[in-house]
Amino acid sequence: MEASFAIALPRAAYTVPVMREFLGEVLRVNGITEECTFTILLAASEACTNVIDHGAPAATYEVTAHLYDGSCLLSVTHAGPEFAPAHIPAPDLDAESGRGIALMRSLVDEVTFRDTSPGAITVLLRKHLCPGAPADGRPDLAPATH
Repeated sequence: MEASFAIALPRAAYTVPVMREFLGEVLRVNGITEECTFTILLAASEACTNVIDHGAPAATYEVTAHLYDGSCLLSVTHAGPEFAPAHIPAPDLDAESGRGIALMRSLVDEVTFRDTSPGAITVLLRKHLCPGAPADGRPDLAPATH
């Protein structure tokens, strides 16, 4: 099973639930488990919220997702200054903000930041689909072991 989508959204807070609904439906239709869908949606929400709160002033941002080979590759691209995630201090657990990147890293298998063109940054999130969520959308028919 392979599926892809791309959506350009206005850089506004109301678009995060729109993205969640759209991506969630793509994941569900393709047979991804509820738990795995929740994890991917939470990481995607953090990435989009960071764009809205910290990105350079721009009218839109773009979210793309690819499901293939048992993985979900999600990218969020936006206008913004160069970004060096290695220089971000450890999150303050008592602060109201500043934990988004750490949360994304705890939820997905890979988080990468790339300067994709002058003035643009792409956040790449890769999550191996959860066991019991076959990429072809069919139920797992492996025999149970005791």
